[in-house]
Order: sequence, then structure tokens, then C-alpha cells
Amino acid sequence: MDIRKMRYFMMVAEELNFSRAAERLRMAQPPLSQEIRKLEEELGVQLFHRTKRMVEHTDAGRIFLEGSQQIVLQLERTIKETQLAAEGKIGSLIIGFVDSTEIVIEVLNKFRERFPKIQLILREMTTEQQLNALYEKQIHIGFIRSKLNNGILTSEVCSEESLRLVLHQDHPFASLPEIPLRLLIDEPFILFPRHMGPNFYDLIISYFWDHGVSINVVQEAIQMQTIVNLVATGMGVSVVPSSVESYKHPGVIYKKIQETTPKVNLYVGWREDEKSVVVNHFLTVVREMYSNLQFDHQK
Repeated sequence: MDIRKMRYFMMVAEELNFSRAAERLRMAQPPLSQEIRKLEEELGVQLFHRTKRMVEHTDAGRIFLEGSQQIVLQLERTIKETQLAAEGKIGSLIIGFVDSTEIVIEVLNKFRERFPKIQLILREMTTEQQLNALYEKQIHIGFIRSKLNNGILTSEVCSEESLRLVLHQDHPFASLPEIPLRLLIDEPFILFPRHMGPNFYDLIISYFWDHGVSINVVQEAIQMQTIVNLVATGMGVSVVPSSVESYKHPGVIYKKIQETTPKVNLYVGWREDEKSVVVNHFLTVVREMYSNLQFDHQK
């Protein structure tokens, strides 16, 4: 079925006058009449009752008009959606994240403002889980605690943080403005398993070791919020990225470490062979947000 003939038919059906329909279509009336005849022959039905004074729909014409309107409307919608998809303005994006840091929340909010028709599917995952998901193409973007550049996966820094100690509010060190590391030698620690984020885990262990402290891990938990919740029970203390401080839990306090802490980077990771325009738009927003953070820190 020629969609052009269908549009001609719809115009005649709307005007019920071949001359006016031809004028709106910017064509002569005889060729329009011929096209409608060809359409009727193709369908094997009469679409209009024609007299010298008037044109009326046949019953078949009314049915064909309803169907034609739906088909043309769907076609126009499909064409528009195809164009928007090519521009990266509609579609979906699956995003993994290690914890709901402020930068991640700000990036998601900014992206939603700019691309409201993109569906964001969020999955809270460990760094290791996100790496596997990126390899298996189960997610498009990952917010991870590990730098990547292995020919398949790549990454960029999107946030720089320091370390914070998490203590129970009644802990003996709670009154100190800053905690020297030497006081933590005998403290029970709650930490995440190494295989869930080996780079970040090794950074913490090495940092404490360089200051003469061997961390005594008595309990492991996968998510940062779970670690904070366990600290609230009095089970032990922990060390977390400074962004976790935004998670206000009753019964815990966050303290600065007296010694200079290493930078804790949050990275945005993706596949090097990723060709999605939506992913490129998302990375643009991430880079803008990181650039703004860098500018604010330099003020």
C-alpha cells in the first residue's frame, strides 16, 4: 500500500471535494482523481459516492478512513521517535552505582532535566559487579571505585573525596575534633569484602599500614549504608568515602582523620566500543558536573 495514496485519500475524505483537496495538496485535480481511482482498484472497493454536486464516503470509505488515520498517525509518531532516538533524546540507559553519592544524584537530576524522555534504569551494585555487568553489556554506565583502561572498559574520574571515620555516637573518641590513626590500633573494624572492590580496599589497608595500623576487621558488609548501620549497633568502627557523610543515621557520627588521607576517586566507567548517543550525552553531563566541582574547589 502506497502511503502517498493514503494521504491523498484522507485529504479528499476531509474536504469531500476533489478541487479543494487538490488545492491543499498543491496538485491538479485530474491527477488526484486518478490516484483515488487507482487506490479503489487496488482495494477492490468504492471509497466515495461521486455526483456532479457532491462527494460522500461509502461505508467502506469510512472504515478505510479510520484505519488510514491510525496508520498515518503511527507512521508519523514512529518517524519522530526514530529521529529523536538518532539524536539521543529518547531511549533508555542502565546505570550501575556503588552508593548514592551526592555527585551521582546531581548527575542523574541534571540529566533528567536535559533529557526528560530518556528512561534511567538504576542498579545498586558493587564495583566488581558493575565491571562484570559492563563486560556482559548488562549496563551502559557504571559509577565505580576502580580506574579502568584495558582496551574493553575505560573510565574517567567524576569525583574526588577523602576518607572519614564512622563511630558510634557514644564511642570514647566521639568528643575528639579529629582522630589520629594511632588510636585505632585495637579498634574492631567493619569493612567491605576485598573482592567487592579490591582497589579501594587495598588503598584503605595500605594507608593504615603506612601509619603503623593493621586494621582488625571483625565484620564485613557489602554496601556503605549497611556498614554505617552496623556501626550504629556498636559492633565496631569503619572508614568510608567522605560522600557517605551525607547519609545521616541515628547513633553514628563522622570524624575527620588527623593525618592527611589519600584521594578516594569515584569513576564513571563504560565500554570503549559503546556507540550509543545516549551514553555520550550522559558522559557529557558527568564531565560538566566534574568540571564545575573542580572550578568550585579552585575558588
